[in-house]
Amino acid sequence: MSTPPYQQLFHVLQAIANSGNFLITEIPASEINKLNHIFHPVTLPAGEFFIKAGEVPKTIGFVISGLLRLYYLDNSGTEFTKSFCLENEFIGAYSALLSNQPSRLFIETLEDTNLLVADYQEYQKLATAHHCWQIINCKLSQNLFIKKEKRESELLLDDATTRYLNFLSEYPQLKTRVKQYHIASYLGITPVSLSRIRATLHPN
Repeated sequence: MSTPPYQQLFHVLQAIANSGNFLITEIPASEINKLNHIFHPVTLPAGEFFIKAGEVPKTIGFVISGLLRLYYLDNSGTEFTKSFCLENEFIGAYSALLSNQPSRLFIETLEDTNLLVADYQEYQKLATAHHCWQIINCKLSQNLFIKKEKRESELLLDDATTRYLNFLSEYPQLKTRVKQYHIASYLGITPVSLSRIRATLHPN
């Protein structure tokens, strides 16, 4: 019988399998058992790294509880927050995993974080052995592409206030969990600009 963290992973995967408009599928119990054998519990305290820039990633993770931030660091030491990763989401330096190249991303825990972590090659072996994983991977890829395109269009087309309102809509629970300078970095503005936007939207 699966423990609660594995049940949490299964329910999310089953929801992904049943999402969208094609090939609704059930994940066989035998495949879930295989999944349970390749994912292992890992706990990272706040301020630890799932991956650092320059490292070649070998694993993917599923967030049971906690919060992570994906960011880039330029030569001057300026951080650029790419995204946040919450409970029930998958985490990894995907481009580096696919190309087997050093990551350009840092993935850092902002809170004490519990994950289920799998060796990426082991997961790939599992994914090629049964069609249910191929369907799930396809839908995961589609979701990542949609998220990436939405993020790019907001940075290119929306003003800072609109980006902040979109952030509050997409991540309502992060307003009190994430430091303001991390939010500003995600929005592509300075903390001072964010304070001005917040003061305008929420005057005392």
